[in-house]
Amino acid sequence: MSLIEIITNPYVLGFIKALVVMAALMSTVPMLIYLERKIVADVQVRLGPNRLGPLGVLQPLADAIKLMMKEDILPSGVDKFIYYLAPFLSIVAALLASAVIPFGPASWAVVADFHHSLLFSLAISSLAVYAVALGGWASNNKYSLMGALRATAQMISYELGMGLSLVALVMVTGSLSISEIVQQQNAFGWNIFRAPTLFIAFIVFVICGVAETNRAPFDLAEAETELTAGFHTEYSAFKFAMFYMAEYINMLIISALVAGLFLGGWSGPGVHYDMVTHTVAGGWPFVILGIFWYLVKMACFIFLYFWLRASLPRFRYDQLMNFGWKVLVPVSLANIFLVGIFFAFKNHWF
Repeated sequence: MSLIEIITNPYVLGFIKALVVMAALMSTVPMLIYLERKIVADVQVRLGPNRLGPLGVLQPLADAIKLMMKEDILPSGVDKFIYYLAPFLSIVAALLASAVIPFGPASWAVVADFHHSLLFSLAISSLAVYAVALGGWASNNKYSLMGALRATAQMISYELGMGLSLVALVMVTGSLSISEIVQQQNAFGWNIFRAPTLFIAFIVFVICGVAETNRAPFDLAEAETELTAGFHTEYSAFKFAMFYMAEYINMLIISALVAGLFLGGWSGPGVHYDMVTHTVAGGWPFVILGIFWYLVKMACFIFLYFWLRASLPRFRYDQLMNFGWKVLVPVSLANIFLVGIFFAFKNHWF
């Protein structure tokens, strides 16, 4: 068997694509940490990192070295297996969710493409709840346990609103495949402008996405004035770094889902996708252009994450839960009802 035949084998090719996506996500995390510190500092009129390297660009490298060299402390009374499993589970779940994201208008731009990829992405991302809950429980620390309980209740609550917001999207698009949803936007326009009901779904999904990643102003699980550091209080060195990296990778996944499901994904100026032949006019250069547009849209949403952290104070926990259950869930249910009414009248009259 020749080298070309080995590389083009579906299993080998899938493994290579998975490695590329994993390397890209993990290498992006230090860049995001640096950009967040600089952007938040600019918004709050501070300097931010400015000592290591030009404009402080080497600060993430110094932080990584520091985490690698710190003493790995194991508290007494912990459940060792679950204590070590939790950070590993958090980063594995974050990386698995990226497997179904179509970063470009070509088969090689997505690791795994199948008809129910949207359900797969939601199911895998929900596993982050287990990592948080297990980490807080196994630490044998009351503050960690309280942080884990808070995070679990928050993530389950906002997962419900997120899932209901996508029901309206699925009703309009008629597909559970992320790739097909992106391709439809190339023909019918971005979903955010396609129908008023999808704009409502977009707003709910964005809010729930921020809450799902435990980011400000929804970071009640890590409220340092109340719970020290929350569920990862007893984690140090590389184990803490895994939780930290998983948070930023989850931010990238939510940003990719927002860009793909509502903002057209890789569609943009210069990218003409033929829905019949499933090819891009112009070949490779325009496929690369499509990937560029996808990354630009993701970057805009990542900036929103940083802007919210720099601008908004943290909610009280009762406000957080009330907003999820009494506002977002009813709005999502009403939105589903509106979509159903629209399709009922459309089928009856047209």
